[in-house]
Amino acid sequence: MEPKHLKMVARFVLIILIFVAILFVSAGTIYWPEAWLMELIYFGWAIPVMIWMRKNNPKLFEERMDLTKKSAKGWERPLLLFGTVCYFGIFLVSGLDFRFGWSEMPLYLEAAGFAGIVLAFSAMFWVMRENTYLSRVVEVREGQKVVTTGPYRYVRHPLYVAGIVYCFAIPLSLGSFYGIIPSLGLVAMLLARTYMEDKTLHEELPGYKEYAQKTRYRLVPGVW
Repeated sequence: MEPKHLKMVARFVLIILIFVAILFVSAGTIYWPEAWLMELIYFGWAIPVMIWMRKNNPKLFEERMDLTKKSAKGWERPLLLFGTVCYFGIFLVSGLDFRFGWSEMPLYLEAAGFAGIVLAFSAMFWVMRENTYLSRVVEVREGQKVVTTGPYRYVRHPLYVAGIVYCFAIPLSLGSFYGIIPSLGLVAMLLARTYMEDKTLHEELPGYKEYAQKTRYRLVPGVW
């Protein structure tokens, strides 16, 4: 593996470990089966996907793993900061909820949360297979083309659909109703980013206006 790729992976793993630490420190214990299962599902998805990206699409690997890349859009930076705080908040609040027993969540809702995580991860991988232009920041690169296949046949921003499902699935899988509160903030950020990104693509990506006329909805068919 190239040195720059090693640095990207190391930085990514470090950030994930920080999230794990926040979760278990706030919970005050490591004896939390739901949390361990959630992490197992996450790493069971992330590791194979990273290997697949590096082998089949090194450029996509670099775009998705480069956590230091800065956005050129002034509106995006505060949104990303707010979203990061909310994402941290989901783990922090869910951990505190487990420690102090604030929520009594039915088992079927926890199961729905885990199913939602698997569904979201499956959808994310589908998007990655279809769209080689995915970036962590909103940008239109030279030679970029409109993607109209796979999930892009149904909505214009399928990755954000998967992200929204994931936002709600995390606190449900952890048995925390209170964890849904920061999830709502993260969903609000994704909605705002969807709107602004769609506007940017209309203005800067050739062929996107025509695509938007055929695929009318951003996130939910028949709604928006």
